[in-house]
Amino acid sequence: MVGGVQSYKCAACGKQFIGGKRIDNARLWIEYVEQKQTYLQLSKRYNCSVKTIQRRLDKIAVRHEQRHPPKDIVLLMDTTYFGRSFGVMLFKDALTSINLHKQYVSYETNKLYEQGILLLREQGFNILAVVCDGRRGLLHLLGNIPVQMCQFHQVAIVTRYLTRKPKLDAGKELRSLTLLLTKTDKESFVGGLEEWHEKWRLFLNERTTNTETGKTRYTHKNLRSAYRSLKTNLPWLFTWYDYPELKIPNTTNAIDGHFADMKNKLRNHNGLTITRKKRFIDEFLKV
Repeated sequence: MVGGVQSYKCAACGKQFIGGKRIDNARLWIEYVEQKQTYLQLSKRYNCSVKTIQRRLDKIAVRHEQRHPPKDIVLLMDTTYFGRSFGVMLFKDALTSINLHKQYVSYETNKLYEQGILLLREQGFNILAVVCDGRRGLLHLLGNIPVQMCQFHQVAIVTRYLTRKPKLDAGKELRSLTLLLTKTDKESFVGGLEEWHEKWRLFLNERTTNTETGKTRYTHKNLRSAYRSLKTNLPWLFTWYDYPELKIPNTTNAIDGHFADMKNKLRNHNGLTITRKKRFIDEFLKV
C-alpha cells in the first residue's frame, strides 16, 4: 500500500502501478470471451500491461469436453474454418441445443464425421437422425439413420449454379421454386420440380456444336447442374417431413448461428496464436 492506496507490480514488465481495480481472473475471462473485450481494452481498464492480461488469461482453467448422460439425440453436424487449414467440426443435439463433441480439423472429411458419430455411439448416445450439409458421400455414409440435408445448403448450391438473378426464364422459375424449399411440404415441392422438368425438358437437352472440333456439349450446363443437384438430393431434403415424430430440423441453422456468434466474438481478438484461439473456442463451445 502506498499512502493507503493499493499498489502492485507487473511481473511481466517490472512496472509498478498505483490505484486501479483489483483483477479477478474469472471476471476477466468473462469480459474477454463473452463481452468481446480485447487485451488492450482490458489492460486500460485494469491499469496494467497487455502482457499481464495475457498471463492471467492463460492461467484460466478452460473447460474441456464434458460427458453428458447417454440419451436419444437428433444430431446436427457441421464445420467452420478460420483460414484455410484450421477448422472446428461440431456435433450438437438439436433436441436440447447441447454441444456434445467437437474436433479441430485441417480439412472437413467424411471420415472425421464418421469418427465423431462412432465416438458418440460409444458414449451411449442413440442417434435418431442426423442433419448435415449434404457434402458428397456423407449422405450415403450414415446407413439406416434418417438423414436430413440442410435445405439452406441446397438453396446455396442452386444459387451458385444459377446466380441470384438468372437471365434465362427456366433459371428464374427453378430458382423461385428452390426458394420455396424451406416453406413448403414434400408433395408440393416434388410436384413442382416434376412440372418444371417436363416444361423445360427439351430446353435442357439442347446441345451446342463446337465449330472447330465438331464435338457437342449441353448448351445450358449450369441449369442442368442445378436441376440435377435438386433431383439427386431430393431423398434427403424432406426427411423432417417423413419422420414428424423425431422433430428433425430442416436446416443446420442452430449450429451455423452458433458458429457466427463465435466468429463475431473472435473477430475482436485478431492475431491470437492457435493455442489461445483454441482456448477461446473451448470455452465458447463448452466442449
